[in-house]
Amino acid sequence: MIRFHTTAVVMMVILFPAAALADLNGTATLTPGTYMNFDNGNGEGITPIGDIGFDGTNLIFLVKAKGAVLPPPSTGAAVFYGIDLTTLESLASQESPNPIPASMMPVDSILAIQTNRGNATKILVTAISASSLTFQFQTFVIYTPTINHVANNYSYIPNGFPNSGIAPSSTFIVVGNNMAQPQTGDVTLESSAGPAGLPKSLNGASLSVMAGSQTFTPAMYYATPTAIAAVLPAGVPTGIAVLTVTYNGNTSNQFSLQVVPSAPGLDSYYGTGGGLITATDPVSGGLVDYTSAVPLGKTIVLWGTGLGSDPEDSDSVFATAPHAVNQSSIQVYFGGVRGTVGYGGSSGYPGLNQINVTIPPNAPTGCWVPVVVTVGGVASNFLTIPIVTSAENKCADAAYGVGGDLLNTLTGKTNVKAGSLLLMQAVSPDASGMPHTTNFTSASFTSVSGPAYGGSTAFVSIGGCIVAQTAPGTGADTGLGLDAGPSIGLAGPAGSYTLKPIAIKESYTLGLPNDAIPSAGGAFTFTGLGGGDVGAFTTILNFPAPLLSWTNQSAAATIDRLTGLEVAWTGGAAGSFVQISGSSTSAGGATGSFACYAPQADLRFFVPPYVTGTLPVGTGTVTVTDYAWADSSAPPKGLDDLTAAAVQLIRTSSIYH
Repeated sequence: MIRFHTTAVVMMVILFPAAALADLNGTATLTPGTYMNFDNGNGEGITPIGDIGFDGTNLIFLVKAKGAVLPPPSTGAAVFYGIDLTTLESLASQESPNPIPASMMPVDSILAIQTNRGNATKILVTAISASSLTFQFQTFVIYTPTINHVANNYSYIPNGFPNSGIAPSSTFIVVGNNMAQPQTGDVTLESSAGPAGLPKSLNGASLSVMAGSQTFTPAMYYATPTAIAAVLPAGVPTGIAVLTVTYNGNTSNQFSLQVVPSAPGLDSYYGTGGGLITATDPVSGGLVDYTSAVPLGKTIVLWGTGLGSDPEDSDSVFATAPHAVNQSSIQVYFGGVRGTVGYGGSSGYPGLNQINVTIPPNAPTGCWVPVVVTVGGVASNFLTIPIVTSAENKCADAAYGVGGDLLNTLTGKTNVKAGSLLLMQAVSPDASGMPHTTNFTSASFTSVSGPAYGGSTAFVSIGGCIVAQTAPGTGADTGLGLDAGPSIGLAGPAGSYTLKPIAIKESYTLGLPNDAIPSAGGAFTFTGLGGGDVGAFTTILNFPAPLLSWTNQSAAATIDRLTGLEVAWTGGAAGSFVQISGSSTSAGGATGSFACYAPQADLRFFVPPYVTGTLPVGTGTVTVTDYAWADSSAPPKGLDDLTAAAVQLIRTSSIYH
């Protein structure tokens, strides 16, 4: 079974809690100097934040709130209970922000009030004096739907990237606020079985897609106040389309969609759009993970969406006859080596595609072999898959000193407490464009969720590339900081140094003198005395030699995104590996980055166009880094994982076009 995650869609069932929202009712008493907020039903004490206040003489409206006293005979509890939202909305023209004297609000008076958030409130005065005002109230909360973001339901690639469009017959997710009726308990995924199939109206919500002169109504898998998963109809033409959500008669803002022929998205194991892929055995249906890795030459099934328009399938009803969709255009790469696609097309479920592909016999092996699908040259999100040479099941990555048992344990934890130690020599352009060498060391200690750790792109098996894409104002959760003590010591061939926390307790940084890292390398020892969260530790790290030289650095000054980039080097430490990374930022603020890993002994690496092509047109950098990891050892008390790396970094400015 393919799992549709809480922010993605699963094939069968989705379960997650939903909070109930309702009109606000209650009673309140105001005294001079206190205030009332009808949008949340709370008094605000002596802080003047709310909708109304009472000074003993007048009822006072705050900020944008306003109101009016209903004239007789509109008084008393019986009339109060009978006033509905429509009646209050009809009184809006009579409301004013001017204070209302107490003399105009005797007991049994009814007031109509518009709150600062634009909600309608009615109050019934039950007692009034120079020292207090007591009343009964009801606020009719009006929820206007808002669309904040739309993305492929599996890749989550944000707008502004070459591969961020939505293809017809795709499952997509709409993220926003107030888009559907909340439910108590768990929300279940709608079924596409039976003649009715997926609903086009769900929990008071419906979607509308306007493309040219046509209007389409997508069917939905689920609808909550903050997320809706739906299937873009096969007939929606490519180009700009406009999406709106209607909930209880209120229509959201218009959101522009770029509808494209194909935009694949792959399902990730943890539902984050990154990290371990969801892949299954075509016979048993078993899931691939770090202790059930896939051997070279094995056929597996990948799941996702976005292969392209599929008019043979219904947009809402389960289809029993499998058929290909753009199969001749589908390419699947495992660590840069192309697999053999046996089938790519309908899974039967509306908006859900499957790809049957055989792992190539010469693919890289390891716990984090990158996998990406391209359709017509458009790349999916980049995920990883554990690949082994034969049926030994448990993956291993000698470069990082980890194995499948450890990874399955860590990713299955509620929280993973991890530490990282870094020693770096960086050569990068200064303000005048001339190369400048900087020595630097850092340490960080954080606690992140198991799924976030599993969805990280921090590790990639040697021989492959990974891509990350972020939009303005977004980014990964950095986790909760851990206290490792007041300082961390570093001793090397040229002296000893002390790292102290900078701004936040979990981050330790220190610039080192020019002679701190000798050209011949050497042994460095990190020593932590321990703190409130992390125990004492000692880690020895060998800085490699000889230093690496990037021999064709000029090739990275201007990069044709559609042809890729070749990088060559000499030197570097035997047994280490080289990271080739790059990033670009568009004029609109979208930032894409890639990281590729090669053995130092290869002396060159080609970054393929399906990698560089995902980055936006703009300015950025390319960096070549020689990595050497410390020998693995048991982490200190309080940590699940501790890594240490010595790196030599060479960076140049680049233009991506």
